Amino acid sequence: MKALVYLAKGKKSLDERPKPEIAAPTDAIVKITRTTICGTDLHILKGDLASCKPGRILGHEGVGIVESVGAAVTVFKPGDHVLISCVSACGRCPYCRKQMYSHCTTGGWILGNTIDGTQAEFVRIPHADNSLYPIPKGADEEALVMLSDILPTGFECGVLNGKIEPGSTVAIVGAGPIGLATLLTAQFYSPAEIIMIDLDENRLEVAKRFGATSTVNSTDGKAAEAVMKMTGDRGVDTAIEAVGIPATFELCEKIVTAGGTIANIGVHGVKVDLHLERLWDHNISITTRLVDTVTIPMLFRTVASGKIDPALLITHRFKLDRILEAYETFGNAAKTKALKVIIEA
Repeated sequence: MKALVYLAKGKKSLDERPKPEIAAPTDAIVKITRTTICGTDLHILKGDLASCKPGRILGHEGVGIVESVGAAVTVFKPGDHVLISCVSACGRCPYCRKQMYSHCTTGGWILGNTIDGTQAEFVRIPHADNSLYPIPKGADEEALVMLSDILPTGFECGVLNGKIEPGSTVAIVGAGPIGLATLLTAQFYSPAEIIMIDLDENRLEVAKRFGATSTVNSTDGKAAEAVMKMTGDRGVDTAIEAVGIPATFELCEKIVTAGGTIANIGVHGVKVDLHLERLWDHNISITTRLVDTVTIPMLFRTVASGKIDPALLITHRFKLDRILEAYETFGNAAKTKALKVIIEA
């Protein structure tokens, strides 16, 4: 089968790889119909995640059709259309019993990280009964790719961890796909203000269409001053970091109000300074989390009801044999105006 393979820092290729086989009774083999590229894949290619070794097939998002299942799989059968969770969960270990699926002792975020992932024609899904979701007939499967990772990530790591409440003031630092997914789901809780901060004017315009009440272009390095002016020097109740670099986390530290929350979403590959000399008396909370995908069923219902439309995040489409072009497009978003790219296998 064709698969996108991580070769070394900064190197990848579309290769021929053996089709996966059932390795455990709880496995399923899924024929990928659509997948996508995540910012985390770019972090891997930059060398930020030591857990992902050269030779790995990348990708942890997608939808497809079950081709075969292990003897212990009871929920799914060949021919079923399924959504693949980016997190694999056994459902039995101490962490899974707390619904902390990202820390599953035999699963977690392993797809496209420590085992081969979804940017291929076929993928092996461990713990299939707990790691796949049935897709209803007539659903927009392309849009549902957004439920594999970015919508639950934005909602769980940003909105829920950020303790967003009705009438609150929220700043989202980073208007990429994760930041925009956070923006869409933050509106479930009716905050009074959602300020989107980014370097890219196109993405800020998209954020306005998606419901941001204000935008700040941080190119001049004065984003903190702009946010403080907007909030009467009070700062924001929730500052959400959705990039994963020191500058954006430190910006959150500058704009959070006393008693507020900094919710980190971004994948950080280098150290970040925590300015306790300024924040020690501010009664703030700092939250970190890897998505557990426990909210996928709720998001399914929300999408089905028309409350949010994740298809809005899709800007480009490619066939699998053009996935290298898709990476170039996604990796140069400032020029290509890419948000999420759909790859059809």
